[in-house]
Amino acid sequence: MTNHFHNVAEAFSRKADLYDAFGDDHANLTRMRRKVYDHISHLVPPGSRLLELNAGTGLDALAMVQRGYRVHATDLAPGMIAEIQQKIAQYNLQGRLTVQPCSFTELEQVTTGPFDAIYSNSGGLNCIADLTAVTRCLPALLKPGGIVTWVIMPRICPWELALTLKDWRVGARRLRPHGVLANVEGVQFMTTYFSARQVRRAFGPRFRQVKLEGLSIVTPTADNKTFARRHPALYQRLARLDDWLAKKRPFNGWGDFFILSMKAEG
Repeated sequence: MTNHFHNVAEAFSRKADLYDAFGDDHANLTRMRRKVYDHISHLVPPGSRLLELNAGTGLDALAMVQRGYRVHATDLAPGMIAEIQQKIAQYNLQGRLTVQPCSFTELEQVTTGPFDAIYSNSGGLNCIADLTAVTRCLPALLKPGGIVTWVIMPRICPWELALTLKDWRVGARRLRPHGVLANVEGVQFMTTYFSARQVRRAFGPRFRQVKLEGLSIVTPTADNKTFARRHPALYQRLARLDDWLAKKRPFNGWGDFFILSMKAEG
């Protein structure tokens, strides 16, 4: 394991015990997760077998199992793997949710495919600068016509750009061409932001785009837990505007994240 991925694994292992609690009473994060699940469900029928990359504590895997899918969850961080194993036992999910310690750059270690779809939520793939290190393994893991859905942090985030006058380091950080140094639980590692075009290019000619939508374009970023509580009426208006903008160009590639789905050809 390179020093970079060692740091990523250590950072998110430290965060594992705190991760689920952050989502409690977090209206916008709940909304964002639901929109990701709805996006996948629109393209992939229940009963399908899914592979999840950077699965974290298994919150998304659990939600997809509850929607009728079978999920094989992978993550690099031992602390996150332990949380997933705990959920499998707690909710009696043996056979419907399985887990494997695995980096998304070492997907050749996943031998339980092929899968109907592969997904990655919450910008975990922004922890790598070259997405082709991941996409090169995808054809071998997918059934013909399989779907890949990635939730990626883009370079254009209107909410953060609006903060530029208050704190330019936060407002313009995504625009730095070589990424920024993130700090998670006292551990630092590089984070890279991508445009939708860059991500599509990383997939190559064997995939085609089937759906792209922005996520939290004019609503707060996922790390903002208080805005919706303090300004509920304004938040609801922004959420409705966000839903309206999400599939319209160029907003469908903007936001705290965008959701991009690609289909394997042939």
